[in-house]
Amino acid sequence: MTWNIKTGGVDRGQRFRLPAIAEVIAAEKPDILALQELRDFSRHDGRRMNELAGAVGMTAHLARSMIGMPVAVLVRDPLRMTHTASVTWRLHHAAAIAVIATGSGPLTVVSAHLNPFSPYRRMREARWLAAHYVRPDSRTVVAGDLNGLDPAGDHTEALASQHPLFRKRHLHRDGTVDTRAVAAFGLVDLWRTAGGGDGRTVPTTQGGGREFGGMRLDYVLATESVAEHAHDMRVIRGGPAEHASDHYPVRVDL
Repeated sequence: MTWNIKTGGVDRGQRFRLPAIAEVIAAEKPDILALQELRDFSRHDGRRMNELAGAVGMTAHLARSMIGMPVAVLVRDPLRMTHTASVTWRLHHAAAIAVIATGSGPLTVVSAHLNPFSPYRRMREARWLAAHYVRPDSRTVVAGDLNGLDPAGDHTEALASQHPLFRKRHLHRDGTVDTRAVAAFGLVDLWRTAGGGDGRTVPTTQGGGREFGGMRLDYVLATESVAEHAHDMRVIRGGPAEHASDHYPVRVDL
């Protein structure tokens, strides 16, 4: 499961959304969870990260960010992380990398949050991550808020619903759609092979995100050896997922 929980689950001076976030995670009970936009989760020796991980019965690897917000990978027993790494300054936000021991061998999971503003910088971030953490012959998953549009989709309606100020985040200078960031990973987009129904992940009905328009910004990408085992992918809607964040969570079975 992957989820951008929006500003660490806290709206400054407004709502404290972490209980609703924990409720959604506990209901889905993912074995592996990628989280993004974990504002303040690294403060006080990671207290907020530890509290959320404990509330949902998981173990977390948190990657700090030099200029943006942290991200994390969490696992549930009996899974174990055998190696971890963090990208704290090459990205606008961050990436957390965890190698997880499974019955089929090691699985590398990258929780990533790419640049929200610049299509070019977003593409550069994706290329850098792919070069360092993605090998075609490995079992690798990249999950997270990639802030880009997928190369195979028709984005006319989604972009038309956006204010021009936000629309340019997804366009080349000539006005055509820029999908280079998602394509740069060279991985299988699991929604295209295992998803069904409405794939839009932003905005939620009560959590904000109106600047996005209705589009899919949250992905699970995988190498072929993982993708062939993917099924039942869906966007989690309804209940607290409608107000816990401006993004919906996405889950897939492997």
